[in-house]
Order: sequence, then structure tokens, then C-alpha cells
Amino acid sequence: MAFVVTENCIRCKYTDCVEVCPVDCFHEGENMLVINPETCIDCGVCEPECPADAIVADSAEGARPWLEINRKYAAVWPAIAERIDPLGDAEDWNGRPDKMPLLSDKAAEAR
Repeated sequence: MAFVVTENCIRCKYTDCVEVCPVDCFHEGENMLVINPETCIDCGVCEPECPADAIVADSAEGARPWLEINRKYAAVWPAIAERIDPLGDAEDWNGRPDKMPLLSDKAAEAR
């Protein structure tokens, strides 16, 4: 079992979860984070840290498609191990429904 990042992370990209992950399994896209399900140890410390409530167990209802999205992008997006500022308008997007069409497949820009 693993945890996955879901739709509410899109256009928010809070990284409080990254800061507490003991195995650095987060990867950063242009407007979302994902968890590598192959390296996630199912410790669960990231879930309560997410201000957007975007992290769930891969066994949760509706998580199956997100498991595949997390797996796909973790293979191509760079790992992130330190907290960064969320996107500038994250508060405006937090909690909005139907954000899937806004998911960018681009990796985060190098810092």
C-alpha cells in the first residue's frame, strides 16, 4: 500500500508533506506534486500535513486512477525533498472541484 496525491493538489502545490517524508518519495510537476508508489513506505506522516487534504491511501475510494497518475509522473518528474512556497494563487484554487483538466504534464522548472 502507498499514499497518493489527488486532484486537489492541482494548482496549489503545497509542500508541507514533502518536508516530513522520511524517504523522499515526492516528485514535482509544474502545478502538482505526486508520490512515487514504489518508494512510499506507507508511513502516513504526509497525509495530515497537506493543507489541501489532497493525500489519501491508494486503497481509498476513488484513489485508483490517482495511483496510476502518481506512478506515471513520478517516473519523469524530478524528486523534491525540501519545502518550497506553494503556487501564488494556491488559496484561490484550494478546494475547487474538477481541476483534472488543468493538470500539466510538465516537470517543475529547475531552481
